[in-house]
Amino acid sequence: MGAFKEYGKYDALGLAELVKKRKVSALELCEEAISRIERLNPALNAVIHAMYEQARKAARGPLPKGPFAGVPFLLKDALQAIAGEPLTNGCRAWKNYTPEHDSEYVRRIKNSGLIILGKTNVPEFSLLGYTEPDLFGPARNPWNTERTTGGSSGGSAAAVAARMVPMAGANDGGGSIRIPSGYCGLFGLKPTRGRNPLGPYFGEGWQGAVVEHALTLSVRDSAAFLDATCGADAGAPYIIPPPAAPYSQEIKKAPGKLRVAFSMRSIIDSAVHPECVRAVEETVKLLENLGHRVVNAEPEIDGRAVAISYLMMYFGEVAADIEMTKALTGKRARRSGFEPTTWTLGLLGRTFSAGDFVREKRVWNDVSRSFGRFFQNYDLYLTPTTAFPAHKIGELQPRPAEKVLMKMVNALGLGRLLKASGMVEQIAMDSLSQVPFTQLANFSGLPAMTVPLYWTHEGLPCGSHFMARFGDEATLFRLAAQLEKARPWFNRVPGVV
Repeated sequence: MGAFKEYGKYDALGLAELVKKRKVSALELCEEAISRIERLNPALNAVIHAMYEQARKAARGPLPKGPFAGVPFLLKDALQAIAGEPLTNGCRAWKNYTPEHDSEYVRRIKNSGLIILGKTNVPEFSLLGYTEPDLFGPARNPWNTERTTGGSSGGSAAAVAARMVPMAGANDGGGSIRIPSGYCGLFGLKPTRGRNPLGPYFGEGWQGAVVEHALTLSVRDSAAFLDATCGADAGAPYIIPPPAAPYSQEIKKAPGKLRVAFSMRSIIDSAVHPECVRAVEETVKLLENLGHRVVNAEPEIDGRAVAISYLMMYFGEVAADIEMTKALTGKRARRSGFEPTTWTLGLLGRTFSAGDFVREKRVWNDVSRSFGRFFQNYDLYLTPTTAFPAHKIGELQPRPAEKVLMKMVNALGLGRLLKASGMVEQIAMDSLSQVPFTQLANFSGLPAMTVPLYWTHEGLPCGSHFMARFGDEATLFRLAAQLEKARPWFNRVPGVV
């Protein structure tokens, strides 16, 4: 049976409709997706584990009666466990770890009818805003293969932007859905905390910062996907009210006249590239033309406190992940099994006290309360997605002197010396300076989205980032559908395709 050459002209729901009407078979879609991965992946390094024979078997049927029956899909190689397949988290020490059971998120994906073809590239432990793991090498941006895809869902973003698949698995603990979407010209929604399941392997991820969802070409795919996956699973720590109506219905409703606050200022007063500023300015004009009331305003946020608090969470979570290595792989965690940056973060996690961790975690409540007050006056908050367009591959890696310092600190176990040096605060500021906008939604648990409305003069996407009240994905979806209609992006395809 042949492939389906019109594949790239459809989103996931469009392909599912063709399968339903028997205009194309699931196997034809599967073969076309495999062909595209084999042709494009050498240049992009988006897919790091193939599951082609399993996919062909699933495509031959019978198919579940879900909204995406027969549509090819890729999982992110972090959190998204599928029985019998590797789950490396981009880490050398975890490369032989194979879960015994599907995660609930993956089970719901299968029930929706999606055909899983493989897994996508991630930075080690999904820690970074760029996807360049030592284990697999860098994922490359289809709009310019010398540029980063962002992270941590960078491989998924490259695969969707290059039309290998119409959507792919992603998760977000600090911007990992929205940053790659912004860099790769995709729609990326981060759901409310508790909207999608994380079990059974996790109760919460990164102290409640992490949520599961997907990267998509169209708004309607994101809405239908969330309809298919949302809802608490057994033992979930966060139980939130279900949506008032399916999101697939919400996108058909007008958003009304929204009160939108906007800001281009980094919360730590670091630089914001003129192109990212321009992206928001253009979005403001579009919103005004659509009848929304837009004002320059921002919530009261202590950016320095946010940066330090976020990094403290990293320290503790990485230390715990390193310690978990033996339980998962049967082998003791050794420094050689991890990237130097990861090991340094884990070392610091063992250096700070439990009291330090709890003190910094309390900053999250301050952020949540600030947004609670802010959204009494506004419906949405608009910022750039990132402070810069996609950087060149390697540009955000630690500098040579920093690598030497980390190796010395790691080899000698000098976590306390690094803590006493005052460098931790500088690391926090440097880390947040590239992506100072997205973490606020993770601290507060609020839903947020990146919408691809602007491309730079060099042809690089720059996303516009919106946050909404807790549990209000509906307003985001309604506005996104309106913006998609007013300024369509689906037919903007990178040259590498």
